[in-house]
Amino acid sequence: MSEKKRNYEWYVVQTYTGYEQKVEKEINMLIAAEKRELDEVKQTAPGEDLYPLLRTVKVPMREIVGTTKTGKQVKRNEKVLPGYILVEMSLPLEADGVGVRKGWKDPCSKIRKIQGVNGFVGTKPTERPKPISDAEYNKIRLQTGEVKGDRTAFIQQDYDINDRVKITEGPFATFSGTVEEILA
Repeated sequence: MSEKKRNYEWYVVQTYTGYEQKVEKEINMLIAAEKRELDEVKQTAPGEDLYPLLRTVKVPMREIVGTTKTGKQVKRNEKVLPGYILVEMSLPLEADGVGVRKGWKDPCSKIRKIQGVNGFVGTKPTERPKPISDAEYNKIRLQTGEVKGDRTAFIQQDYDINDRVKITEGPFATFSGTVEEILA
């Protein structure tokens, strides 16, 4: 069976805040190691139907457009879910007997052992992780801008009360004023 026909689902891994990129890098190394291991096994047992258990890892990010006090626009990336990353996996219910596979426990324990990982969201370490629904995953993708839709514009303003501002666009262009109230 090909990799595309396998049932890959998204799982949420909780990390220490600030460790998301480090954990992502470590999981990418696990993905590469698993791929090398499968390539070796396929050479010795070409008829075996093997597929990678780990496929993708993501740190959900979105672009924020901010404005400095001088009116200059600044773009930066911000984590949508600080302290969490997404991992796409196909977890078998049990070991498949090939020797390479040890069921769902092996890949999950490798991820849990990475420095900075607290565990999978919604499960105990002895339980099989629960995937997020497609609706939840699509909601995250919408926030990151991967999918088009009714996406909220994330604009960050850095103004204080009594700051002088100048309108640069629209019907009030060239008008100046003072910030009296900030509604957040």
